[in-house]
Amino acid sequence: MTPAVAESFRAYLVERDGDGSLRQGVRTLGAGDLPPGEVTLRVAYSGVNYKDGLASRPDGRVVRSYPMVPGIDLAGKVVESADPRFRPGDPVLVTGFELGVSHYGGYAEYARVPAQWVVPLPRGLDLREAMVLGTAGFTAALALHRLEEHGLAPGQGPVLVTGATGGVGSVAVAILARRGYEVVASTGKAGAVEYLKRLGASRVIPRSEVAVQGGKPLEKQLWAAAIDAVGGDTLAHVLRTTRYGGAVAAVGLTGGSQLNTTVFPFILRGVSLLGIDSVYCPMPLRMRIWQRLAGDLRPPALDALVCREVGLDELPEAFADVLAGRVRGRILVRVA
Repeated sequence: MTPAVAESFRAYLVERDGDGSLRQGVRTLGAGDLPPGEVTLRVAYSGVNYKDGLASRPDGRVVRSYPMVPGIDLAGKVVESADPRFRPGDPVLVTGFELGVSHYGGYAEYARVPAQWVVPLPRGLDLREAMVLGTAGFTAALALHRLEEHGLAPGQGPVLVTGATGGVGSVAVAILARRGYEVVASTGKAGAVEYLKRLGASRVIPRSEVAVQGGKPLEKQLWAAAIDAVGGDTLAHVLRTTRYGGAVAAVGLTGGSQLNTTVFPFILRGVSLLGIDSVYCPMPLRMRIWQRLAGDLRPPALDALVCREVGLDELPEAFADVLAGRVRGRILVRVA
């Protein structure tokens, strides 16, 4: 009988030395190196997120223990399962939870995970497409879902997306446009205007228009809603300029974690600030969001979101590009 897991397989491993420095690169692992879990998978694809880039840095503060295989996303096929819900050959995906942080993640040819983390691949997506979306796409879709639960609907006015060329921002622009919203995309990349318009942005504005320090407690009402991937001064300005009764979904902090604002947007305009957490999202909602990504939220041209496709050996350069903000859209990782 052929073993479920190969005797040896490739994985990108990060190890910490006694002086706090990191050693990392492609290593050979075996089945005995995999962590506990009910479901073992042959990984086909993963992706590179900002959090994955931080996992490659000694000061990244995301990895809980070493050695670690990073990769907070993975998609592949089940090779072994102690849970009757999953059978060998089933296509599945895993994002979030402790994957790539305290539990070996997606940058290995095999992974073993708890069954409660596993999402059956929804009809309408293949394994590659699921990882073009990945955590970034899931987060963007969760943000839009929450905004629509709050009452947002097409025709109510422009919806702002900040950090629009990043992974979350790019998918947010695409899925908002797919749903018929008027999308205004904010970016600091002057050469990204055509890219964002191809994704569906009605208008592209420079980062300087929203990354504003200080200002009045309330300013001109501009946005019916917003998906903010930046945080800091940008989020504060977006709150001051959101229309009466609107909502802002906060999904990131690339511009800083501090929020210097007043209560006036909340008590005088009824603006809501919605926190979006994709890591520990409950499984029923998680599965519902993935079904939407395969259906009414599926971007019409998924490959337009792909910056490039890399193998495990090319991860260091991909990490550097993500951390430096040089990536437009998503970096896809071919694992198998």
